[in-house]
Amino acid sequence: MSDALRAIYVIWQREIIKFWREKARIVTSLVQPAVWLFIMGKGIGSTFRGPMNVDYVQFMFPGVIAMTVLFSASFSAISIVWDREFGFLKEVLVAPVPRTAVVIGKALAGSTTATLQGVMVLLFAPLIGVNLQAPVIIKTILLLLFISFTVTSGGIVIAAKMQSFHSFQLVMNFLIMPMFFLSGAMFPIHNLPLWMKLMARIDPMAYGVDALKGVLIGANEMGIGQDIVVLAVFCMLAICIAVFLFNKEG
Repeated sequence: MSDALRAIYVIWQREIIKFWREKARIVTSLVQPAVWLFIMGKGIGSTFRGPMNVDYVQFMFPGVIAMTVLFSASFSAISIVWDREFGFLKEVLVAPVPRTAVVIGKALAGSTTATLQGVMVLLFAPLIGVNLQAPVIIKTILLLLFISFTVTSGGIVIAAKMQSFHSFQLVMNFLIMPMFFLSGAMFPIHNLPLWMKLMARIDPMAYGVDALKGVLIGANEMGIGQDIVVLAVFCMLAICIAVFLFNKEG
């Protein structure tokens, strides 16, 4: 157990150090959310009022945070492809530590960096009229950790089968945009056609966005309890599949 915990910590620390050294990545991570909130949000919000009697930019705010976490957490798994290509992953896998520790270490690292970027987007809250109290901030951070851990675990499943950066990016780009637009970040799920509702119900981000809406603006469509349970199921399933795939690897 001590060896597994040490391996998790070392893998997590390595990824955090790499992230901290990329100052440009940290700063530019605020640009895309700002564009969505203050250009897309204001533009769309000027044509109609947001759903559930909430200003449209405020309605978008939890979704934009979720978008930041989704992109960051998904692509954090690319480090696995990088490590495989340069031989580091093979050295890790032959070490006398369980493969579960490798998967959890990578997932924790990706979720930590994604959460940090999501928390930075909270700085925009006063500018759009969202009042954040300390309990709300704490709940939001915990939710972001949970959501990003789930998304990172899914990214690890995909990265475990990829042999090149190009193929990983193609697959992730194919998955990320539908996951985002079906999550209810831009519009309520209950107004969608039936086939889109069914697709949204199998999108883990729909439950993450809904939970964030409930905490930040009190406008969620499903219960937060249901959101947490469904995310937990997705998370456990992704972790189990990732561990299975790593156990099959050399």
